[in-house]
Amino acid sequence: MSTPTRFTVRALCILWPSFLMAGVLEMLVFSLVDPSSLQWFGGAPLEWSASAVYTVAFFVFWAVISTAGALTQMLVTTPADDEHAPVGRSAPRWPN
Repeated sequence: MSTPTRFTVRALCILWPSFLMAGVLEMLVFSLVDPSSLQWFGGAPLEWSASAVYTVAFFVFWAVISTAGALTQMLVTTPADDEHAPVGRSAPRWPN
């Protein structure tokens, strides 16, 4: 089995926590909002099944949280963090 690349490790470090938090956010939002009462920007009611609303909302939440994590990772990455450095060996630093 090959050693994971730095990109793979970073992607998983972003995607896994954002997946978990999207699930938490979904539970919080839909404990307060009834999917059958949703409307398109105050107009016509959304004519999707409840499971379709849950699914689309989960993927939107996951995408937004993943984007925030990816932007954070990009801001923390420095030029010294290259592909040849051992995974998990260098601590993140602010750019000079």
